[in-house]
Amino acid sequence: MMNNGILRHLAGRGVLWWSISRPAVNGFGQMRLPVVDNSVASSRLSWSQVKWFCTKKNEATKEIVSWSDFQSVEEKSKETFLEMIDIYKVKERLLRGHVEFIYTALKYMEEFGVEKDLEIYKALIDILPKGKMIPRNMFQVEFMHYPKQQQCAIDLLEQMELNGVIPDWDMEDQLVNVFGRRGHPVRRYWRMMYWMPKFKNASPWAVPDSLTTDPYQLAVHAIERISSVDIATKVDIYKTVDVENSLEDTWIVSGQSPDQKELLAKLPKGTPVYVEGRYRVFVQRNAVTYFVLRADNKAQKKPEVENYDDLSNMYIPLFSKPRGDIALKPTVHEQDDSIILAVCCTGTSSRDSLLSWIRSMEKDNPRLKDLTVVFTLKAPPDETGLTEVTGRNEIVQDSNSKRSEKSV
Repeated sequence: MMNNGILRHLAGRGVLWWSISRPAVNGFGQMRLPVVDNSVASSRLSWSQVKWFCTKKNEATKEIVSWSDFQSVEEKSKETFLEMIDIYKVKERLLRGHVEFIYTALKYMEEFGVEKDLEIYKALIDILPKGKMIPRNMFQVEFMHYPKQQQCAIDLLEQMELNGVIPDWDMEDQLVNVFGRRGHPVRRYWRMMYWMPKFKNASPWAVPDSLTTDPYQLAVHAIERISSVDIATKVDIYKTVDVENSLEDTWIVSGQSPDQKELLAKLPKGTPVYVEGRYRVFVQRNAVTYFVLRADNKAQKKPEVENYDDLSNMYIPLFSKPRGDIALKPTVHEQDDSIILAVCCTGTSSRDSLLSWIRSMEKDNPRLKDLTVVFTLKAPPDETGLTEVTGRNEIVQDSNSKRSEKSV
């Protein structure tokens, strides 16, 4: 029988309360939660909305079922997410099931719109107990002391990296307090702090972090990125309502450089040029459809590649005969298979909008009126019938290849 001093000591540490107030349910313990001041919890949330532990067992996996009602919250915002974390820390003073809670929170971060918020990740790391999981010797370091908790922190850091969230120095202090300076999550943090700042501004096509989802703005970013190979490229905005006999009301973002206009003007009369697509380019995580105007690249004489290290056949302009293999260096738009004359994005990506694009470019490229424009487009599944456009334009649908051609 324990004396009163031992009982008071155990009661002060909570051990006696836990052993007495724990009823057995299906062989598992069910923890009785202490009474918490109502001012701590939000009026919009209750403990039933952040439950994570169930005293049942999954017969298939033989594991304790962990679950959450994150998806049942009506107002999904950053403030609500932080309140759910605070309620968990207040209700679960022993932090039982903190790994399961963190994994569940990571799963629902995108629904709450906080997957790119550094404060949320730091709040989740703060759930982990401090000091207990610090390795004390070399064996604990190499054999991953408390592997479940360390892997949970590594997965959290990996999700940060996938979402482009760069940690700060406060997060290092948090991880060191939990796992020590030799823990695997701290090593992962150091690698992220070395590489992520280097790659953040490495892309020459920088876009805002809070990128809009407006298709027009995405199209402008996409055309600027595609046409950045020529710094003289000008991006023009057209409206289909300004084109005569247009069937749609949408916008057109077109990109063309002075070199492309010059190449277009040099094409012989009647030369076929092709409008091709649909191609895709990604602006962050948003896919943008674009089209190109191209012409066949005729076989031209290319300058021979000279080996400047070979001194046996050195060309001396003062004494040698004039060279006959001199040719102009091709522009960046003259590829081996074709010549890129222009690129565009439209609001509907339809054939009529592309026809309006060609007619709009005729103002700056009068040579287009003397060329044959062929539309070779991949037809969507719902556009398999024959369509006829008034005027001098007609569409021919090939039912076998699922491609359409227009001749202008």
